[in-house]
Amino acid sequence: MKIEWYPGHMAKARRQVADVIMSFDVIIEVLDARLPVSSANPILGTLRRHKPCIKILNKSDLADPEVTQAWVRFFDAQKDVRALPFDARDRGQVGFITKLCKQLAPKRAKPGFPLRAMVVGIPNVGKSTLINTLAGKKMARVGDRPAITTCHQQVDLRNGIMLSDTPGLLWPDMENQDVAYRLAASGAIGDSAIDYLEVALYAGDYLLRRYPEMLRERYGLADLPETPTALVEAIGHKRGCLMAGGDIDMHRAAEAFIRELRGGKLGRVSFEEPSEETLDSTDNS
Repeated sequence: MKIEWYPGHMAKARRQVADVIMSFDVIIEVLDARLPVSSANPILGTLRRHKPCIKILNKSDLADPEVTQAWVRFFDAQKDVRALPFDARDRGQVGFITKLCKQLAPKRAKPGFPLRAMVVGIPNVGKSTLINTLAGKKMARVGDRPAITTCHQQVDLRNGIMLSDTPGLLWPDMENQDVAYRLAASGAIGDSAIDYLEVALYAGDYLLRRYPEMLRERYGLADLPETPTALVEAIGHKRGCLMAGGDIDMHRAAEAFIRELRGGKLGRVSFEEPSEETLDSTDNS
C-alpha cells in the first residue's frame, strides 16, 4: 500500500507561508526528534533563505539521546541554524527558546520593536503544545491526531516576542515511501491513510536491526524473531490478539505494536541518524 495523505488546507497553508515568511525575524521549526529529516518542512529551506532558524527537536524524551545529540551537532554546524532538544513537560526549557530567539535577532524584542517568530512544522509534531508551553497557558488546540491546527493565529508572549502559528505542512509529494512510513510510524499521518500491519512490518524490520534488545525486553522474548512478520505474530501472542480458532489477529497485533512504539513504551527510539545514507534517502528534490 502506498501512503498518500495531504489534507486540502495544507495547500493553502503553503501559499500563506510563502507570502509572509520574509516579514518574520526568526523561524522556529518544530521537528520530531526521532526523525528530524523526515519531519522537516520540505519547502522551508528554500522559503526562509537566510532567515535565522531554530530547530526544536520535540519529543526528545521519546528519542535515542545519543542520536539526538548527534543531530544537534549536525544542525548547529549549519549557517543561521541552532538546534534544541525539547520536552514539553519541562517548562525550564522555555527560557532557552526565548533566549535563542533574541540572540538570533538582537535588534528586536525591544519596546516598539517586537521580535516576530513564525512557528512551522508538520502535523502532530507538537507545534501547538510548544506555543502553549511558551505562552504559559492554553492558546492553541492540542490533540493526538494530525492536522489539528487549520488556520493562522498569533500569540503575544508579553516578553517582546510575538509568535505566529501556521497550519501543519506535510510533504506535498509522498513518492519517498521510506519517509512516508517513518512519518506513519511516528503518528504524523492520519490513521485513515495507513495500513497498521504494513507500518508495523516496516518499523519491526528497523527495530530488529537497530534496537533488538528493546524488543526482547518489552515483549519478554527469549528468542528474537528473525523476520518482521514473525515479530508481529509474537507480539500478537504476547498481547492476546487472537481470533476464533486461536490464530493471531495480525492487524490488532500490529496496531498494539505501533501504539506502544509511538508512546515510548519500548524505550527511546530514533528512526534517523545524521549520515549520508539518511540524508540521501530523504532527499525529495
